[in-house]
Amino acid sequence: MKDSLRQHLRQSCTDEELKRWFDPLVITPCDEERCFTIRFPHRFFAEWFSTTVRDKFEEQLSLFLGPGYTLRYADNNHDRTAAGAAAIGASTRTDFPFGHAFTLENYIANQKNHFPLATARQVAKARETQYNPFVICGPSGSGKTHLLKAMANEMSKTVDSNAIFYGTPDDLRVMVGSNSGTLKERFNDHVCLVLDDFHRVQDLPGVHEALLELFDDFHDSGRQMLFASTQGVAGMDNLPTSLKSRVEGGLVITLKQHDLDVRTRYVKRLCQSKRLKLTKTQMLTLAQRFEDFRFLQGILLKLFAFKELVHKEIQDKDFQSILQYAEETPASRVDPEKIMHVVADHFQVPVHELAGHKRSQNIVFARQMGIYLCRSLLGLSYPALGRLFGGKDHSTAMYAVKKIDERMADDPAVKHLVTQLKKKCS
Repeated sequence: MKDSLRQHLRQSCTDEELKRWFDPLVITPCDEERCFTIRFPHRFFAEWFSTTVRDKFEEQLSLFLGPGYTLRYADNNHDRTAAGAAAIGASTRTDFPFGHAFTLENYIANQKNHFPLATARQVAKARETQYNPFVICGPSGSGKTHLLKAMANEMSKTVDSNAIFYGTPDDLRVMVGSNSGTLKERFNDHVCLVLDDFHRVQDLPGVHEALLELFDDFHDSGRQMLFASTQGVAGMDNLPTSLKSRVEGGLVITLKQHDLDVRTRYVKRLCQSKRLKLTKTQMLTLAQRFEDFRFLQGILLKLFAFKELVHKEIQDKDFQSILQYAEETPASRVDPEKIMHVVADHFQVPVHELAGHKRSQNIVFARQMGIYLCRSLLGLSYPALGRLFGGKDHSTAMYAVKKIDERMADDPAVKHLVTQLKKKCS
């Protein structure tokens, strides 16, 4: 098994690296099913391995074996009293229930995001709750969801993944409206609460009281809470003061947008995983021209598909041709003007009427939809939405968002319409 695993590891590691940290390991099956023991040559190696390459090793071993395996660490002398005791005797599972792509090991960051990543790693690996809640803020595309899922995956190595809830405030809204017990009762057996798009809470007043009770229960019992938001907590004007102060009492970190260095490393890693041979100049060109990670991934998939279909390495003329085609349909920037034009076009009303005062049913619905989309896609504050849509009061913007939320909950056709309009805006 070790020889086959070594071949697998060669896809992401050099032979020199494997000689240094993989070859000294002794990997043997345990007496129980789906379990392996990893033995270190000595305790000092165990300590070095634990702090340097363990995460990478477990990620790749999970891809090789699949989920459902248990790994146990030991040294050849069974000595657990020395410096390497934290690694020796430890056990973990190969499951990545929140996605194999989301690990702390493969989150690319440089000095700009060193502190957020280091803190996230510390929180996820801690035996006891240290910072509660742990809140990740940052603009869209900065890697909040990746980091949140990576932390959940890391925690699932030592606790049952079913005891980790991963969702959004909208999921909580559905639970609150289902009349199947309070949130506190439903989460009684969970050890971790992970909420993405936490900024959405302020648009869901029906959730506030239940979430406040749930928050206090998790905090008082020392159970970890992880939140991610595109909006800073201080700027959440419509979050109840009682809930806002509790969230601010945790550790709030901010991710900065990925720069050229990180994008270049991201392109290089994808090329290695796909065995796609691009020159340094070509990789740098991609990183310079495209800032959106999802768009970058799409272009690299096009290049990989070309190589697979024509069965040859990509020449410079092929690269330029594919790049030229990709640049014809770049990821467009979403702004209020675009959203208002999309909404006006769908409802067949003049754009200026969205910021007007007419009260006909069709125009009012279109105006509410425009306010809702600007809120959900851009995260604009209610006062800003009021100014944008004709100098209206912030309470009017709040009512519009609430109204669309209610109609989405009651009418699947409205929910489908919101989804379609979001796609057009994006």
